[in-house]
Amino acid sequence: MTAKVTYESVEVGTELPAQSFPVTRATLVQYAGASGDFNPIHWNEKFAREVGLPDVIAHGMFTMAEAIRVVTDWAGDPGAVVEYGVRFTKPVVVPNDDKGTLIEVSGKVAVLLDDKRVRVDLTVMSDDKKVLGMSRAVVQLG
Repeated sequence: MTAKVTYESVEVGTELPAQSFPVTRATLVQYAGASGDFNPIHWNEKFAREVGLPDVIAHGMFTMAEAIRVVTDWAGDPGAVVEYGVRFTKPVVVPNDDKGTLIEVSGKVAVLLDDKRVRVDLTVMSDDKKVLGMSRAVVQLG
C-alpha cells in the first residue's frame, strides 16, 4: 500500500481534516476487552476517584490510536506512518452518561523531510484541555 497524498502536494502548514471521536464508558469496556487492559481506572468510578482521578479515564493507548486516525485517514494508508510518539499531558475523563466525551484532533504538516517524508504535528484535545503533547508522526508520502 502507498499513501494517496503525494509529497509534492503538501507544504509546511498544510492542514489535515480535523476529526472528533466520541468516547463513552461502553467504548472503554470494549477497548479493555480487545486490549486486555482491565485496569479499574478505566471502568470503575469509585476506584478511579479513590486513586485521585476526577472520574474514569480513557486508556492512553486508546487515545493515541484515535488521534493517529487523523493522519492515517489523510494519508490513505495506515502503513505510511513510519514513526509516532506522544507525551501524555492530561487524562481523557469519561463521564457516566449516554453522551461521554469527545477526543478532538487536528493536525498539520510541520516539516518536510528527505525521502518524501513529512512530520505531522497533532493537537489532541478533550474537554478544552490538551490531552496529548508532542504528538508527532512521520509519514511516508507517495
